[in-house]
Amino acid sequence: MVQHSPTTHQEERPLVRSVRVPAGPVLLDGDLVVPADPLGIVVFAHGSGSSRMSPRNQQVAGALHAGALATLLFDLLTPEEERIDRVTAHLRFDIALLAERLMGATDWLMEHMGSDRLPIGYFGASTGGGAALVAAAGRPDVVGAVVSRGGRPDLAGPALERVRAPTLLIVGGRDTPVIALNREAMARISAPTALEIVPGATHLFEEPGALDEVARLARQWLGRYLARPAGRGSFAA
Repeated sequence: MVQHSPTTHQEERPLVRSVRVPAGPVLLDGDLVVPADPLGIVVFAHGSGSSRMSPRNQQVAGALHAGALATLLFDLLTPEEERIDRVTAHLRFDIALLAERLMGATDWLMEHMGSDRLPIGYFGASTGGGAALVAAAGRPDVVGAVVSRGGRPDLAGPALERVRAPTLLIVGGRDTPVIALNREAMARISAPTALEIVPGATHLFEEPGALDEVARLARQWLGRYLARPAGRGSFAA
């Protein structure tokens, strides 16, 4: 058991691990970062055609670490599946498969945490936003909050009505079609939900300062809903 405490400089350094995450019949490569004395852990679901190395998700993850939130970034597809998907482009839109992988990663985290388990949240981007909402509906007693960046919550379909986790939808102000899709999805989610539109930003939030605003909003939302009054948790190495 690794207990995190701010008493020494060494203990304040984040725990950084490369992991293999079992999800059904496959093992998926991932990167786990646990800062000292974490409030919770956020599992990332990357967008279509991306991976755990997404620079945008890496930037958001860094901001979450500064807010005492651990992160798990992992590949939703195996290397062989990625090779197939580069040709067919169909697996990246298989929301049921991606959500199943996300729930598998969530179950793995639950098994590897200590008895004082950390609250779990999701951060989904693009199609990963839809997968995150389906997975949150599938693990309603585990997932404490969801953030979607430029997401496609409409792809969650009927699972939207079953989402119980407080959900923040972040969309670029110039991403007009996706704004409409997020507004429609928001009306179907009964859990506390908010829509934040980043002015001047396009779908990938590549404009100066746009992704910084995404990171700020995500850190605020996840920190609010994953923090526990009883204190912080632990994680088994």
